[in-house]
Amino acid sequence: MKIFNKIKYAVVISAMAVLTANATKVDEAIEKSFYPYKNGFPNVENIKPGLVITKDNVDIAKDVLDPEMIQHIKDGWVEITVDKSTDFILNNSYIEATKNNVGKVKLPEEKGNLQGGYIAGRPFPEEPQLDDPRAGEKLAWNFQFGYNWGDGAAIDPFYWRYRNMNSNKVERELKFDFHFLNWAHRVNHEPLPEINPNPSELFRSIYVHVEEPYDVKNTQLLIHRYQNDLKRDNAWLYLGFQRRVRRLATGQVTDSFLGSDLMIEDFEGYNGRISDMNWKYLGTKSMLLPFYNHNEQALTDEFKEKDGYKFVDFHGKGGCFPNVTYQLRKVYVLESSPIDSNHPISKRRHFVDAQTFTLPRTIIYDRAGKYWKSWMIGQAHPDHHLAINKGSGVSIDDSFGMMDVQAMHCTTGQFKGIVDPDLNKPKMFNVQYMRTSGK
Repeated sequence: MKIFNKIKYAVVISAMAVLTANATKVDEAIEKSFYPYKNGFPNVENIKPGLVITKDNVDIAKDVLDPEMIQHIKDGWVEITVDKSTDFILNNSYIEATKNNVGKVKLPEEKGNLQGGYIAGRPFPEEPQLDDPRAGEKLAWNFQFGYNWGDGAAIDPFYWRYRNMNSNKVERELKFDFHFLNWAHRVNHEPLPEINPNPSELFRSIYVHVEEPYDVKNTQLLIHRYQNDLKRDNAWLYLGFQRRVRRLATGQVTDSFLGSDLMIEDFEGYNGRISDMNWKYLGTKSMLLPFYNHNEQALTDEFKEKDGYKFVDFHGKGGCFPNVTYQLRKVYVLESSPIDSNHPISKRRHFVDAQTFTLPRTIIYDRAGKYWKSWMIGQAHPDHHLAINKGSGVSIDDSFGMMDVQAMHCTTGQFKGIVDPDLNKPKMFNVQYMRTSGK
């Protein structure tokens, strides 16, 4: 009996040791995922705050910028100023949700929905491995269920400019307001974790309203993404001059949106289903990305906001590059390629910020595999932005430049991002609201 008890005790102690080791491993993974700079920021020789990278010294940055950006600098299209790196720590509720759900989520056997009852947080906080054939897919899910704009936010106003890169001429300016709402997997704003009723089982909605100019005033776009990743998004367009709503065909999300250089699928870096793409993880690097403190940038006075808010300015070839500073960041290089052979692109190469899982830099290749578009989305720290954003833990999309290098044309965006749930009521995200607002 004593021998049996000793064996039983040894088994219990061994099991406890395994559980403790697993728990420690999980804690370390989460710590590394959300606090990658706890032991210091990336250190790359000759890449120091204050450095201006120009065509005369660009070779020192060959390991920290993508080849396409290196070429633009060599051609004299733009110069990049390096600033000190800063922590963009996400909202604590999102981090806690990750801790509560870690280890429960699994990839499907084939493309489809996550298995294991995903609720909220980062689905796969573990460091990606090159020998894992599905590491890219895990990174894509981390982006899809990331904390971009939190549970809901608005960009109001949001200026888009269409620019000729050869003449430096601004051809057209549109003024929008954008709204984002997470119906499910919410972590911060009540109700949690899901808004009810939600009979269509939506995950996320985007609502876009055009305020200016007159010829497209009241044009509206509504996108519904479902919790079921195998179910295609629904999208509707309200044309102000026709005063009617029409459903967008699936292929239209890859058409030019309102004559710009963006597709609807380009929004936020990638605005589509995970199951629409093949995903490949290409490695981890230290790279320069457009992360910055908004209030410390060279801002423009050309737009007059009542609260005194000033927008990011642009510079470089055609005025297509956000005039912001870049930071050394930990980056996952991720490649996506469409499953549909009729898609207008062959692949995208995303440079994923490892801390925030935003997509501040994406290179797009045409169907023949040639470099087509350059996609830059500036990320502003919430504590150096509007007062309402302070402490939100949201990496603020703050500026963008989408260059079509084949057509020598670009579209730029200047944001006033506001993390405020009161600006994003569920009633806004339905077709009837479009009809009412368009009158």
